[in-house]
Amino acid sequence: MNNNIARDTESSNSDYKKRLSLIISVIPEKPGCYQYFDNKGTVIYVGKAKNLKKRVSSYFNKTLDNRKTYILVKQIRDIKYIVVDTEEDALHLENSLIKQYLPRYNVMLKDDKTYPSIVLKNEYFPRIYQTRNLVKDRSLYFGPYSSVYTAKVMLQMLKELYPIRTCKYPLSPENIRQGKYKVCLQYHIKRCKGPCEGYQSLEEYNENISQIKEILKGNISKISRLLFDLMKELSSELRFEEAQLIKNKYDAIENYRAKSTVAPPMLTNIDVFSFTDNDKSAYINYMHIGNGAIVQAYTFEYKKKLDEAKEELLGLGIIEMRTRFKNNAREIIVPFMPDIESSENFQFIIPQKGDKKKLLELSEQNVKQYKLDKLKQAEKLNPEQRTTRILTTMQKDLHMNILPMHIECFDNSNIQGTNPVAACVVFKKAKPSKKDYRHFHIKTVIGANDFASMQEVVERRYTRLSEENQELPQLIIIDGGKGQLNAATEIIRNLGLLDRITIIGLAKRLEEIFFPNDPIPLILDKNSETLKIIQQLRDEAHRFGITFHRQLRSKKQTVSELDEIKGVGEKTKTILLRKYKSVKRIKEAPENELKELIGETKATALINELKK
Repeated sequence: MNNNIARDTESSNSDYKKRLSLIISVIPEKPGCYQYFDNKGTVIYVGKAKNLKKRVSSYFNKTLDNRKTYILVKQIRDIKYIVVDTEEDALHLENSLIKQYLPRYNVMLKDDKTYPSIVLKNEYFPRIYQTRNLVKDRSLYFGPYSSVYTAKVMLQMLKELYPIRTCKYPLSPENIRQGKYKVCLQYHIKRCKGPCEGYQSLEEYNENISQIKEILKGNISKISRLLFDLMKELSSELRFEEAQLIKNKYDAIENYRAKSTVAPPMLTNIDVFSFTDNDKSAYINYMHIGNGAIVQAYTFEYKKKLDEAKEELLGLGIIEMRTRFKNNAREIIVPFMPDIESSENFQFIIPQKGDKKKLLELSEQNVKQYKLDKLKQAEKLNPEQRTTRILTTMQKDLHMNILPMHIECFDNSNIQGTNPVAACVVFKKAKPSKKDYRHFHIKTVIGANDFASMQEVVERRYTRLSEENQELPQLIIIDGGKGQLNAATEIIRNLGLLDRITIIGLAKRLEEIFFPNDPIPLILDKNSETLKIIQQLRDEAHRFGITFHRQLRSKKQTVSELDEIKGVGEKTKTILLRKYKSVKRIKEAPENELKELIGETKATALINELKK
């Protein structure tokens, strides 16, 4: 029975492979889109191609290195395709098919919400307001805007500049003549001129609407010139109050234009795209420039599903944004050529200098910040993610075989050979583990010999850990250059731990990282997280060692004649030193003052002993 099942399965596999081979053999060498189906008839992948036959064949004729693509191909049971005229048409079709079927193995846009637009309603005395619903009633829609805030700011400015009605009355000439409506609060606070009662003519109202249209189209300079000329004309006719009202509008528009301008006004109707990615996602920033100002700005994320090339992802993003925001700019600034050919409708530019290069840099700045913000948000929700990322980066930078979950750093501390001590600080999961910090008195080394001191401390530390079967670090950092590193490495080698522990030295001058038996140091970028963790360990070891050294010096300084006097304990000594600061001043102090401070008996004993 089992043999029969195996034969049936083998036969079934052979059948679908023959069917796929037959489909591939007749696919035309034309641009278009292809769809892959699984055994349930579900679309699992949609792709576009300049040459359908070559593209689809490539999935079945080559050895697939990418595991995810290999899994996809194993699930394909049927192929369908649609031929189109141009590669651009294929891109648009692919975009719509992905949205329609949401295939499992296609990159997915994380944010697929609708965006607000501003509508000029097709009616007498047109209203203007924000909406997400586009109705085919011959109204004019501007946008969509990448955020509600942007749309609200634009509406607020327009309503401050022009008195536009907010009521929903059908203000036909006949209704107004019949006196069906009365003015509302908006009229009394001078935000509407009362067309409902005939206080404002349709011609005057539509003149304001035409100016609003130009502003919404981005033609702010045109309106600015018009208002400026009108202001001069009114002033020449001595109509100063009316001129002042026009001047207020002119100033408001100029102020808005000054804030929004990012490039010379001659740069208009340009799309700008920038790209960055990581292992899991691709991030794309889109900006539309009109009259030197950013008219649209939006950053979005694609979740990667297969081994998609950055050129392919950027191409998808360009089609998605131009479709969504209904922009048809003929000039598109990009950081590299996407997987789309230029056409009669648009051309790609990779700027090398000048204003267009600055626009690309601004877009790149935004997309990198978006990626960083996303990373920070994820790490706040899952702190372990940040730790793993940092340690993975360290492992890669320092060429380690395992993650450095446990790191120890050593630092010697002595001044002119006095009170030689050493400090060992411990980081676990990239964070200080203060309960594991250790101080060491140097016992076998006489004088200031950093190399020998380092050898003594390292030997004592790891001999003990080995004998007690305690956890060993994956990484040891020595505060010092090649000399200290070589001294410590010799001990680690003698203990038989060199193949289990990575050891490095950090030189102070240029923050160079040295490895054993390698004369060329590793120099990491100053913003590298690996270097920052190593510096934090070094600084913490230095602080911990200096603090211990100061305590020893302070203790030795206060060990004096006072400690040998009977009846003068720690408390009395503290009182005396706090007041007089030194034994010399205690000797010079008046006897009566000492008796008053510590009592007659103690003072007498103290004075007698100090005289000896």
